[in-house]
Amino acid sequence: MRALLTTFSWQELRHHPWRNAAAVLAVMLGVALAFSVQLINASALDEFASAVRSVNGQPDLEVRAVQGGFDEAVFERLARHPQVALASPVVEFQGLALAGERQVPMRVMGVDALVLPTIAPALMPQAAAGADRFSLFAPGHVFLNAAARGALGLPAETPAGTTETMQLRSGDAWHKLDVAGHVAASGTALAVMDIAAAQELFGQIGRLSRIDLRLAPGTDRAAFMASLQQSPGWPVGVQFAEPGDAAQRVSNLSRAYRVNLTVLALVALFTGAFLVFSVLALSVAKRAQQFALLGVLGLTPRERLRLVLAESLVLGLIGSAAGLALGTALAAFALRVLGGDLGGGYFEGVAPTLHWSAGSALLYGGLGVLAALVGGWWPARAAQALPEAQTLKGLGAAPTQGNGHWLALGLIALGAVLANVPAIGGIPVAAYLSVGCLLVGGITALPWLIALLYDRVAPMFAQRVLPMLAVERARRMRGTAAVAVSGVVASLSLAVALTVMVASFRDSVTHWLDVVLPADLYVRATSGGRGSNSGNSSSTDTATFSPAFVQSLAQLPGVARTGTLRTQSLQLDATRPTVTLIARSLEGGATQSLPLVGAALPVPEGQIGIYVSEPMVELYGAKPGTAFTPLSDAMGLRAGSKKAQTFFVAGVWRDYARQFGTVTMDARDFERITGERNVSDVALWLAPGASEGAVQTAVRALAARQGGSSAESVEIASVGQIRATSLRIFDRSFAVTYWLQAVAIAIGLFGIAASFSAQVLARRKEFGLLAHLGFTRRQVLAVVAGEGAAWTAIGAVAGLGLGLAVSVVLVKVVNPQSFHWSMDLLVPWGRLLALCAAVVAAGTVTAWMAGRAAAGKDVVLAVKEDW
Repeated sequence: MRALLTTFSWQELRHHPWRNAAAVLAVMLGVALAFSVQLINASALDEFASAVRSVNGQPDLEVRAVQGGFDEAVFERLARHPQVALASPVVEFQGLALAGERQVPMRVMGVDALVLPTIAPALMPQAAAGADRFSLFAPGHVFLNAAARGALGLPAETPAGTTETMQLRSGDAWHKLDVAGHVAASGTALAVMDIAAAQELFGQIGRLSRIDLRLAPGTDRAAFMASLQQSPGWPVGVQFAEPGDAAQRVSNLSRAYRVNLTVLALVALFTGAFLVFSVLALSVAKRAQQFALLGVLGLTPRERLRLVLAESLVLGLIGSAAGLALGTALAAFALRVLGGDLGGGYFEGVAPTLHWSAGSALLYGGLGVLAALVGGWWPARAAQALPEAQTLKGLGAAPTQGNGHWLALGLIALGAVLANVPAIGGIPVAAYLSVGCLLVGGITALPWLIALLYDRVAPMFAQRVLPMLAVERARRMRGTAAVAVSGVVASLSLAVALTVMVASFRDSVTHWLDVVLPADLYVRATSGGRGSNSGNSSSTDTATFSPAFVQSLAQLPGVARTGTLRTQSLQLDATRPTVTLIARSLEGGATQSLPLVGAALPVPEGQIGIYVSEPMVELYGAKPGTAFTPLSDAMGLRAGSKKAQTFFVAGVWRDYARQFGTVTMDARDFERITGERNVSDVALWLAPGASEGAVQTAVRALAARQGGSSAESVEIASVGQIRATSLRIFDRSFAVTYWLQAVAIAIGLFGIAASFSAQVLARRKEFGLLAHLGFTRRQVLAVVAGEGAAWTAIGAVAGLGLGLAVSVVLVKVVNPQSFHWSMDLLVPWGRLLALCAAVVAAGTVTAWMAGRAAAGKDVVLAVKEDW
């Protein structure tokens, strides 16, 4: 076998290097895309986990509040507990720092430096050279990590003899602080200061954000937590969390995004298998007589099978090795230029280094080899089944008939069943298998579909010779036709499915923006208040507008009315990211203010109506018509009341901005429960004829006058700007799908070209006979082009039908199971029909070009040996 590879197969590679290089390139691109996505996500996740460990340290348990902070009396109680060896109190919040005229998000932590060395050494403040070593206890001093110094434009180390300062904002006030040194903690921008100074400076006296606990040896964690939570006087809304929960939350809830991205990248590898098939099918067809001669000389059919599989294995090995190298380079480049976030918002602000994994390399390299072997299987079977005597005479192989429609129907039925299976661990594994069954079942049914269609079409062309020859060959060589167009069916079905999915998602997002953005202008309290998928609190928790400022906005010239919105983070479950609580004006009812899924339910008397986003139903069981107890526990008692509030789920709405869940309530109910009247966003409806630019200028002037800061301390955006930005981000996020569609269809068309090249080379005697019968070269080419049109037309019909079926699975199953939100199915018929017509036209031209060489002037000589 090795001798045949180094002589027989090597000669084929030497004579057709570009064709084999195309197959290697397809495998390489598929492996490179999938492997680079894996490396980027794994590196980002490792870096994020490392940053969490450096900031949180290594406590045995963490004590946190469901929302905001809790009374520091809890710390006194825990510090005296006999099973607690060490308790470290922490105050933390998300603020904004001023870097020139630009505001940058800054995480601020107040810590007790006396207990840090044993529980969180990376947070231990290190005084700068020449600074007072007791400055870590002094008010007005902060210590920055490397990311914070970079964000503020400060040098990596404090120059000797200089004093650095920074301005930090929390809420409505700016504070000028001295930078006294640094901390070693990695991750996003972080400022550390003494806990007592932080409590006094930012109005948190008597309040804590969390307590890190180191338990005494031999303590049972579960029993310890249960005893405290059941003890009298334990505050409602204060819960325990494992130290690794923060990193695990992001890992678990970014897993669906990472898997979907990897599956999308593997589409290129899937289509690459068809390119390997096309190249080897053409190679086997051109060498058919050589294979037959080897058979006569003693090479068994099984050895011919092994030889072609060995050739596909070589292509797969070379492509996989090159793909792993290219994937590593792409991942390193992406991490250096783009950071660790690939558009999902899970790792914003993380700048990871590359973590190369031998296990992942073996996995994706093996997938590349497997794709090449799968692509080479049918050509290998064709080489095995060659009839030596008939092939040596140049008569070609006998036509194959497709009779596997029962298998096809079984696979399609199995796909329908798998589409209804729930997700496994938050990953729609069964849905992916459903897509695979639908594709394989549809391709398997192609011979049956060809017979079903062309048996009825053939009588229409019985009196026209050239169309009749094209249609009859498709009918009688249905197995060959099915193999030729299988690549087009697979690529076109994926292109149709992705087109429908993206169009459906974009249309749903557009309608969602229409409902959630009813006003003309939107004013935000900070530039860092945008929510993200990291699951952490945003700066809108601390930066707000006062009621006086909102009232002044309503009195500005050109403003007809205002609406308010306040966001707050709730940690309902320690194993999941925070949920966003939105208190907003619901004038006119929730039906007009929110994009509800279904009708709103009437709220029972004495209860407070809330409207939850779709993830809340899946993740927390907040079903319409039920009371949502976790929110009652989180909000505690109403001011002046001894009875906890009952929150009634009155409806479910779509929220495409926050994946982990949102709870919305009327702003008036929020004020009655919490007593808080500050807001983070204000919506402005302009009076008829008012100038948008003039109103924006007036708002900035008012912010500078009342806020005591620059006019840039607020964000102002028109509804048109927000819509355009949102849709531009959406289109950029899905741009990769258009490239994948183009690559997939190009590979499918290359498969048709290779298949027709192989067919016409094997049919040279047939064309010679047609020439003897009086057919001109143009007419022979017309027959070949007609066959291409007939074959790609059936491929377009099958691809369109399969693509629509797959799109239903993607829109109705994969998307809700992965991200817990739904969308309306929109079929862009005009775009799909244009795509199918383009594929048919391209397939016809491709077949015509492939037949030109075989229908040359010397075609008559092809039957010379039969004279």
